[in-house]
Amino acid sequence: METSKGTPIARRGIGLTAALAALTLAATALSAPAGAASRTSALACGDGTANAEAVLSGSTWTARNGNRTVYTGTSMLSAMQSAVNSLTAGRTAKQRVVVRGSGTISAGSRLSLPSYTVLDVCGTVNVTGSGSGDQAVVYARGVRDVEVQHLTVTGAPLYGIFVRNGTNITLGQIDMRLSGGLGIRIDNHGDRSVRTRNVRIDNVYVSGTSTHGVETYGVDGLTVGTVVARNTGHSGLLLNDTINATVNTVDAQGAGTGTGYAAFRMANRNGRIGSSYPTNIRVGQVIARGGGRGVFCVSESGGAVIDRVDIAQTGGNAILIENCHNVNIAAQSGSVTGPGDIRIAARSEFPNTSDVIIQNLRVTNSAIRESPCGVNTTFRNNTLVNSSQSIC
Repeated sequence: METSKGTPIARRGIGLTAALAALTLAATALSAPAGAASRTSALACGDGTANAEAVLSGSTWTARNGNRTVYTGTSMLSAMQSAVNSLTAGRTAKQRVVVRGSGTISAGSRLSLPSYTVLDVCGTVNVTGSGSGDQAVVYARGVRDVEVQHLTVTGAPLYGIFVRNGTNITLGQIDMRLSGGLGIRIDNHGDRSVRTRNVRIDNVYVSGTSTHGVETYGVDGLTVGTVVARNTGHSGLLLNDTINATVNTVDAQGAGTGTGYAAFRMANRNGRIGSSYPTNIRVGQVIARGGGRGVFCVSESGGAVIDRVDIAQTGGNAILIENCHNVNIAAQSGSVTGPGDIRIAARSEFPNTSDVIIQNLRVTNSAIRESPCGVNTTFRNNTLVNSSQSIC
């Protein structure tokens, strides 16, 4: 990890548990898509050098930068922010903060990360109380070269991680077992004329949100390893107005139960570049069990290839393609088991659905329906088992 001017804190030795964790993370990194693994994500939490630390001992947090103590007290948030604030002002290379210990912060507060900051949290942040606006456990706005290597969150934050108008954003191993809120949101809504660029998310486990697990809006250049979503209020992974994205795996159970959301959803001209839809959204695999829908493409989105799907027992459509263009479902293989069906549809307020391929599916106790007729829709190599087909 790059550093500049700050005083590195010596690396601590790791025991057997940490070593095994490092091996596990290394194996995970090897299975991620090209470009998704970094040498930092393969390390166990807290390994390597740090410019500053926030450490809990008993009930006291102490933040240090080199030989300087910059905070002592009972507040986890104050210790973390003090450690971050102690890094070199105006730096142009990354400096790293390691947090050792677990604690509580308010939903009405946030840890703000400036540019060229690496955060590694070896402990659990439990969020209590209530708040409003864009408060988040980790917050970054108008920044570049920010990295969160490890983060575990419980409770009900407004956002677990919130990034607005950033460049070169990296999220490593993120675990959010929540009772409300939204897991991760990365957008450009501070200045929509400039996209957030070059975002990498290695591995996320997110459960119990009241809305989405992971959401992007206005991003150019996204690489996602794995999103595991369990019982999220809305989508497991939602891409809005995002282009040039590669996703390895979306694995969702109970995502958007009772809603029209999906395990994996693309919306708001996702994948549209200029006025066309070249293939620029590439997804390795979508696994969906229960919940609302499995895959949902809507509102002039497209330019997408999903190689493999494994969808069953959705409450709504297993797959719904509505007013989307150049979408290839199950380019390699897939299975859909009802009761949710596969639907090609369109609303009158948008141009009709076009250039959709539904192929290589084993469809069981379900149906394939096209209504209204799309433009240049292709259905091929699909096996129907106790299922019907009504296409144009």
